[in-house]
Amino acid sequence: MFFSGLLNLSWWGDVIALLVMTHVTIVAVTIFLHRHQAHRALDLAPATSHFFRLWLWMSTGMITKEWAAVHRKHHAKCETVEDPHSPQIYGINRVLWGGVFLYVKEACRTETLERYGHGTPDDWMERHVYTGHGRLGVTLMALIDMALFGIVPGLVIWGLQMIWIPFWAAGVVNGIGHFWGYRNFACKDASTNIVPWGILIGGEELHNNHHTFATSAKLSNRWYEFDIGWMYIRLLEMVGQARVKNVAPKVRFDRNKPECDDATLQAIILNRYDVLARFEASTAGSAVMNTVDAMRRDLMDLWTASNATREQLLGQLKDWCRRAEASGILELERFSMTLRAYA
Repeated sequence: MFFSGLLNLSWWGDVIALLVMTHVTIVAVTIFLHRHQAHRALDLAPATSHFFRLWLWMSTGMITKEWAAVHRKHHAKCETVEDPHSPQIYGINRVLWGGVFLYVKEACRTETLERYGHGTPDDWMERHVYTGHGRLGVTLMALIDMALFGIVPGLVIWGLQMIWIPFWAAGVVNGIGHFWGYRNFACKDASTNIVPWGILIGGEELHNNHHTFATSAKLSNRWYEFDIGWMYIRLLEMVGQARVKNVAPKVRFDRNKPECDDATLQAIILNRYDVLARFEASTAGSAVMNTVDAMRRDLMDLWTASNATREQLLGQLKDWCRRAEASGILELERFSMTLRAYA
C-alpha cells in the first residue's frame, strides 16, 4: 500500500513513469500554451486542445489566460523594467530559482490579463472548473499518483511533477534562455539558444530562434538543430489534430545575381535578423569600427524607415552595396556580395 500501488512497478518503472508524465506536461506547455494559445502559430483540434487543458490543470494548476497573458507581455516588454521575468533586469539567480514567483506576481495583475489575455478559452469548463480551481486539479493528480504508484512513491512523483514546470520553464527557459547560450539571430533582446537539441524542454531550448520568429510553430532553424515539439506537431498534423499556420522563413541565396532587385530587398527585410547576425559575424574585429558601425546603422534603415517607398528602399540598398564595395574595407566588400545574393 505504501510502496506499491495498482501498477506495482519497480523503482525504475516509477522513474520511467515520472519522465513520461513530466514530458507530457512539457509538450502540453510548448504546443498548447506557447505555440497555440500565446502565439497562434498553429490550430489544434478541439479534442487535442482540451486534453492539454485538462492535463495542465491536473499537473500544474496553471490557467491558460494567465500563462498566455504573462508570456505575451514578456515579448512586448522584453528586457525592460516591465518585462515580468527578465534576468537582465532581475538577475539570473532570481529568475532561475524564483521565476515562478515572478510569474505568479504578474499573473495577479488585472491590467496584464485584460490587455494580453485575449482569445484564450472561455467556455463552461474554463469558467466553472479550470479557472479558480487549480488546487482541485493538482489534488486529483496527487490522489491518482498515490493510487497508481503507492502512497510514498506517488507523493514523491507528484512533488516532482509540481516543480517540473516552475524550474524548467519559469526558471531555465526564462532565465538561462536570456542569459547564456548561442545566438543565430541578432534580435533586439538578449534571448539565446541554450543548446541546439530541444528535447528535455520540448524545443523551448531554442529560445533565440523563437524570439526572432515568435509566431513560428517550428523553433529549430539550422540544419543541426532539433525541436521535438515540432516533431509532435507534424505527427498531430498527420492525424488531423493540428494545422500549422506559420513557420520561420527559409534563408536562400542566389550567387549569380548581378544586381540587387525587388526580390533581394524583400528577402533582406524578411530575414533582417539573419542579415544583421551575418553582418556582425563578418565585420567582427574590423580595424575601422567607426565606419562599420555607420554602415550597420544605414543597413538597418532598410527595415526601420517606415515612410520610405519600396523604390526608395531599393535605391538605398543599391547605394549601400556600392559604398561598401568602394570603402576599401575587405569585410564590407565581402558582406556586400552576401547581401546581393539574398533571394
